[in-house]
Amino acid sequence: FGLFLAFLGSSGINAEYGGQVIGSEGSLPPIYYQIEIQYYLMRRLLGVRSEGKAKGAKITDLSKNEVLLVNIGSLSAGGRVTATKDMKSRSGEIEKRAKIVLNNAVCTEVKEKIAISRKINKHWRLIGWGEIKGGMKMAI
Repeated sequence: FGLFLAFLGSSGINAEYGGQVIGSEGSLPPIYYQIEIQYYLMRRLLGVRSEGKAKGAKITDLSKNEVLLVNIGSLSAGGRVTATKDMKSRSGEIEKRAKIVLNNAVCTEVKEKIAISRKINKHWRLIGWGEIKGGMKMAI
């Protein structure tokens, strides 16, 4: 059981709590301020042409200290990449992992799907998707 807060008016409460979710203790998923994700990047940008080429620009891998926009469900949260690594899965395939420190804490669950965007030419562009594998939870 959760309750979505959408305060009306111009009070200070609106700016601080608008768009947040509240619920009784133990009824909502944990709150994360850092997430570890497994991610997949697209080969090329969609809808963006690189100089003189018909195809979009190639997407480079995530790098340390890069600022990203992460969409988790309907929530958009900015964050900074603190680490990246390649891991071998049990099937022998290489999984790309990244740790992201979020600007705003997020109430979410492990295995939640995410969309990853990067700022390119002053616009946020979708560059990939992924899944939350873990993270650092806030103590409540």
